[in-house]
Amino acid sequence: MRAQQWKLDAVANNLANVDTDGYKRDITAHKAFPELLLRRMSDDGVYRHPFGSGDEAPIIGRVGTGVEVNELFTDFTQGAMKETQSDFDIALDGGGFFTVATPWGERYTRNGSFQLGKEGILETKEGYPVLGENGPVRVKTNNFQVDKDGRIWINAAYDSNDPNLMVSRDNNQWEQTQLLDTLKLVEFDLDRYLQKQGSSLYRSNEFSGEARVMEGTERPRVVQGFVEAANVDPVVEMVQMIEVNRAYEANQKVIQTGDSMLGVLINQTAKLG
Repeated sequence: MRAQQWKLDAVANNLANVDTDGYKRDITAHKAFPELLLRRMSDDGVYRHPFGSGDEAPIIGRVGTGVEVNELFTDFTQGAMKETQSDFDIALDGGGFFTVATPWGERYTRNGSFQLGKEGILETKEGYPVLGENGPVRVKTNNFQVDKDGRIWINAAYDSNDPNLMVSRDNNQWEQTQLLDTLKLVEFDLDRYLQKQGSSLYRSNEFSGEARVMEGTERPRVVQGFVEAANVDPVVEMVQMIEVNRAYEANQKVIQTGDSMLGVLINQTAKLG
């Protein structure tokens, strides 16, 4: 029953975040407790089967002792792309994570729904700066573009002190651009063991390994003007919730039946005594 409760909590959390950008569903993995092998104790140590055949043909049989939650891990399969047409929304088509600066150190996210902070820094909705390879990314409204490699380009004339540098913008393309920075995208040896911290943030641990900056062809395709939707299928999660509830109720009835039988046994023994 406790194992089913853990699974129900995971399913409920998945359903609650079905509309959260970049959310990755949680999955519980169960394992069985060791089975008990029951043998008769009234045979003076002599088995009714040849010695060594107890595992194949035990005198009485095996008894399962239940299951427990082996691990709760995150499924990082790709979510669908949703177009927003906002320059501050960025999605990753492939593996990897954005890097974010927080009071607790660097954290990682797949939620690319960003905003412009008061100091001109690209931030998450919670106000944590998004990091490029050279530090926090400073941009201005309608003055930056992010290409598929994660490089951030700005209007060179708009930000330059050179009075002789002229530029015109036509059909959302600049004749003169300047490379500002490159988004710091990282990966892990075992990302399934990353720990969720809340606010779509993850932190590394000894099992996931430390963050490693992605380079070259291993970097995912970066898409500006899109966000990645949660990889949660509400229909699948609802079916799992029904299955968990039925399994929980079945185990509850087993316990109630066992308790009732034990009560009858105690009462009958007391009467005979």
